[in-house]
Amino acid sequence: MPEHPSVPPRVAESAGWIRGVVGQLHRRLRQVDNAEILTPTQTAVLNRLHREGPGTQAELAAAEHVRQQSMAATLGVLDSLGYLNRTRDPADGRRVVISLSDLGAKTVIGIRQHRDEWLAAALTDELTEDELETVRRALPLLQRIAQR
Repeated sequence: MPEHPSVPPRVAESAGWIRGVVGQLHRRLRQVDNAEILTPTQTAVLNRLHREGPGTQAELAAAEHVRQQSMAATLGVLDSLGYLNRTRDPADGRRVVISLSDLGAKTVIGIRQHRDEWLAAALTDELTEDELETVRRALPLLQRIAQR
């Protein structure tokens, strides 16, 4: 990221605050997940398979920036929980393609629903209607920054 010496101190302070708050919220949402049965890495792999579809162990390791041995351990746990299907690649029988089982897909959906329910309750409990509207108006702006 190029440095911008002309960034006013209040903007730099806001940037740090946003980063910190987003990190706190992300950690808090992970705590709500699946009674903490799954690690963040296991949850990330399930989410990736749900979002992007089947892949090989090597592809998943590269996408998650971990060694193949680490991914093998993660996949072993997810497989033992019944969250994965493994099939031979029809184009190359030496490759094993990993996808979500029905239980794995239901788990991902359940985790997302649980996160959404927790966050909706927190928004309702902690914010006034005016504050909630302020947050709603800020979301497209934060999304624009995130997609930069």
